[in-house]
Amino acid sequence: MEKANHSEVTEFILSGLTDRPELQVPLFGVFLLLYSITLVGNGGMILLITIDPRLHTPMYFFLRNLSFCDLCYSSIIFPKKLMNFLAERKSISYTACAVQMYLFCAFSEFECLLLAVMAYDRYVAICKPLLYTVTMSSRLCKELVAGVYAVGLVDSMIYTCFTFRLSFCSSNIINHFFCDIPPLLALSCSDTRISVIVIFAFTCCIIVSSLLTVLLSYVYIISTILQIRSAEGRRKAFSTCSFHFTAVALLYGTVIFVYLRPTSSYSKDTDKVTSVFYTLVIPMLNPLIYSLRNTEVKDALRRAMSKLLNNS
Repeated sequence: MEKANHSEVTEFILSGLTDRPELQVPLFGVFLLLYSITLVGNGGMILLITIDPRLHTPMYFFLRNLSFCDLCYSSIIFPKKLMNFLAERKSISYTACAVQMYLFCAFSEFECLLLAVMAYDRYVAICKPLLYTVTMSSRLCKELVAGVYAVGLVDSMIYTCFTFRLSFCSSNIINHFFCDIPPLLALSCSDTRISVIVIFAFTCCIIVSSLLTVLLSYVYIISTILQIRSAEGRRKAFSTCSFHFTAVALLYGTVIFVYLRPTSSYSKDTDKVTSVFYTLVIPMLNPLIYSLRNTEVKDALRRAMSKLLNNS
């Protein structure tokens, strides 16, 4: 019966952000601009960290991976979304929907786990500075990032399997602008209890474990910073962590709001706005957060521009 029901749905219709035709073209322009800034910002950060030897440190190695995740994160959703703004029929095939959800969940988890790894990196740098180069070796950094990708790929497969094992027989209209877990669960006509429990449990494990890592790291970091006698020393130490803490607060706040609450409280309008924030606005802001007040990144950008001008 499950297979028969699955065969009835060969595609889904994405309702999008709004059904008002007069807003489609203006929204296309706004989102094209935001997506372009995201591509340039994250692509520029990846290029800058790659070409500047002074940025070949563990912190910037993780930041480059974060920029890569942000770039992919938005690119999974927004090229299709931009096409749908101008399309009469906003459809996505069953298979493409499953692939989109799998990749979106994977890169979401990569981002959460990378922020936890970056918090640990800041903990070692500030609390154990003499052991930093030994502890955060190139091998360990690569192993941590490989572990992040492995966990994200496995977990997202579980989310996708437990979502698409359900039947979609009454309607194929998704009240969202991309294939996400809550609207798909709300759309299903079969019993979703097991899927909800499994997805909720795995999401809790990832979010709680990574958030605990961040919080514990910052407890030790703040405790160590407060013991620094000079005001200048404290200011520099806080400055190194402020960028990361801002990114953590933005991402975890929105993810907890969307995923760690009952499906009965799902609101299409609220969740669409929130989803725009964490799928496009946060990836767009992250390069700015890490570069605007970061003297090392600004110096690297000046060196790159100077070299480019001299060569031309």
